[in-house]
Amino acid sequence: MEIWKFLVLFFCAFLGGIAIFLVKNDKSQLLKLILSFSGAYLFAITVLHLIPEAYSGTDKAEIGIFILIGFLLQVFLEQFSEGVEHGHIHKHHDGHVFPWGIMISLCLHGFLEGMPLAKDQNNELIFGIALHHIPAAFALASILVQNQFKAKGVAFYIAIFAVMAPAGYYFSLSLSNGSISGMEPYFNKVMGIVIGIFLHISTTILFESNADHKINKRKMMAVIAGIAVALSGFYLGH
Repeated sequence: MEIWKFLVLFFCAFLGGIAIFLVKNDKSQLLKLILSFSGAYLFAITVLHLIPEAYSGTDKAEIGIFILIGFLLQVFLEQFSEGVEHGHIHKHHDGHVFPWGIMISLCLHGFLEGMPLAKDQNNELIFGIALHHIPAAFALASILVQNQFKAKGVAFYIAIFAVMAPAGYYFSLSLSNGSISGMEPYFNKVMGIVIGIFLHISTTILFESNADHKINKRKMMAVIAGIAVALSGFYLGH
């Protein structure tokens, strides 16, 4: 078990969240570029690594079904998260009200995203997930601040979100190593669900267009860079 992966996952999300107290000017454009890069990176890693890995088992015929389940699960989760996992920040004017739907769905999302890391031998995926969680945590923190939560409360809930991906990673390690009795045969099915989630998240980020339905040059460069980094890792790892 590599402790640095746990630290990267936790601190990228945690620091991304508490950055709400450090950013004085509007950094939404920078966050959008980070999202575009990580979305392209996640999509490429899913196609290059996760899908081939999932179909390498003996239960290939069922993997597609679980990919569809994962895709639909993410659609369902977004009814409660309001797109926070995409870095979307929505205005809330309800006073000191805890956004339970957003928090629970985002934590489940983070937990599931950490699960493929058990088979991430070349470490490409961890950086994509870590980058992806920065704007998500920032958006969550922004909602909590808008709902008049104090700094300690915001940091506490951001820490809970930040620990979800490491927890998913630990759980998937137990599955892949057979530490949890009887669960190892289901690992590829779980990966199918995660692949469906990744496909939804990454394609939503990539195909969210501007008002004129065109991708600007900066976003296009970020997308190309994300795919290029994923391809570099793919070829260097083979």
